[in-house]
Amino acid sequence: MNRMKSEDAVLRLHAADNVVVSKGEIAAGTELPENGVLLKVKDAIPFGHKLATHAIAKGEAVRKYGQIIGFATCDIAPGEHVHEQNLAFAEFARDYQFGADAAPTDFIAEAERATFQGILRADGRVATRNYLAVITSVNCSATVARYICDHFRGPALDPWPNVDGVIALTHGAGCGTAPHGDGWDNMRRCIAGYSTHPNIAGSLLLGLGCEINQIDGLVADLGLTPGEALHSMTIQDMGGTNATVRAGIACIESMLPAANDVKRRAVPASHITLGMECGGSDAFSGVTANPALGAAADLLVRNGGTAILGETPEIYGAEHLLIRRVESEAVGRKLLERISWWEEYTKKNGAVVDNNPSPGNKEGGLTTILEKSLGAAAKGGTSNLVEVYRYAEPVRTKGFVFMDTPGYDPVSVTGMVAGGANMVCFTTGRGSVFGCKPAPSLKLATNSEMFSRMHEDMDINCGRITDGEADIESLGREIFELILRTASGEPSKSEAFGFGEEEFVPWQVGAVL
Repeated sequence: MNRMKSEDAVLRLHAADNVVVSKGEIAAGTELPENGVLLKVKDAIPFGHKLATHAIAKGEAVRKYGQIIGFATCDIAPGEHVHEQNLAFAEFARDYQFGADAAPTDFIAEAERATFQGILRADGRVATRNYLAVITSVNCSATVARYICDHFRGPALDPWPNVDGVIALTHGAGCGTAPHGDGWDNMRRCIAGYSTHPNIAGSLLLGLGCEINQIDGLVADLGLTPGEALHSMTIQDMGGTNATVRAGIACIESMLPAANDVKRRAVPASHITLGMECGGSDAFSGVTANPALGAAADLLVRNGGTAILGETPEIYGAEHLLIRRVESEAVGRKLLERISWWEEYTKKNGAVVDNNPSPGNKEGGLTTILEKSLGAAAKGGTSNLVEVYRYAEPVRTKGFVFMDTPGYDPVSVTGMVAGGANMVCFTTGRGSVFGCKPAPSLKLATNSEMFSRMHEDMDINCGRITDGEADIESLGREIFELILRTASGEPSKSEAFGFGEEEFVPWQVGAVL
């Protein structure tokens, strides 16, 4: 009979839990001294999966993190594998106590706050990168936009060393849809947010000419200001593909001298707006990388900066914990209104909010959306929640905020960057290769096995927490310091690969006609 030390084999995340999480594969028949009881493992337990520590009756709540993650669909014996075969999502009443855990923020004195080497724009905003961009109004102009930007690949920018690149931001919308409603507003806010983003020194808005999303209307309706840093043209007016490519190249060339005329200088960390995302999650996301990122977000907030949590469907079931940290009931009501919107939205489209986790998430040990949400919400740290924003709305509040985004990574981060995020941290357990120009994206691995296997794509190994080599606070400090270095110009792993242009994906809501 194989006997293992409990601390070597499993993680107990809360004293009230009736499951523990495996730190590696555990063979059937293994004996574990767990919480004063000798537990015999009945099934082989894969890495990151759950193991019952008590008898759980059919219909009884299964608890992890001290919270309900689902309900037993049959009787579960101590030592059994707890997963899809015996655990399922079910609705239950959550206790919404507005601001019960809100507390004064321990801000760091301004003279002692962290700094980074940023690029100060004329309007006082600060950039972490310095791009020029061709942004399409409609999918029909996407290929021409890429042809324009292709001219500036390779050595073409050597005379302009302070310009990080010329990027094509294309998408699949812009026509065949109603010129009103959420989908319309989402797309236009994304285009406006990117075209005026501090990390973009100049933009060319490129259309076909006959699309519903007319550039003149977009510029007028969203208060954009054409000028030396914002140009526009359409393929039909320019005379076709070749003529537009030539004119687009000339337009970008005209913006290069001003874009190159920048210098990095020391600025306070309060100028960092951080978008936080998790993708390809596993059971360790909520144990290592997400709480470590939450600790980094708390540090950023204490330094006067802004941290954005998104993915509304992936805080579903954990929203009551965020409600306890709102600075006002009005902010909490905004969050609950967005939860209600999602319940209606999914119902109208023949879906349900709890359609997660994905197959990869489940293979990594996550069973229900409640379990995934509790881990995802850990990215929000412990700071007060000060505001809730609609998708791609400009984020103008300092501190910890929430943005209503889908869980789908490129769509979610597009909204946050459109809202002003100039840095992104992305936690992953299965192994994402995400990037997001113009904002540099850092990848935080949740476990050491994946980090080792995909080290060329990962920026930090948060698996050191379960390995006993670090704790959440020390990793949070390490992440915060890497954010500062990356904001100062140090390239992230995804930037070294060139990721980021294809990930511009505005959220499409509504009928495509």
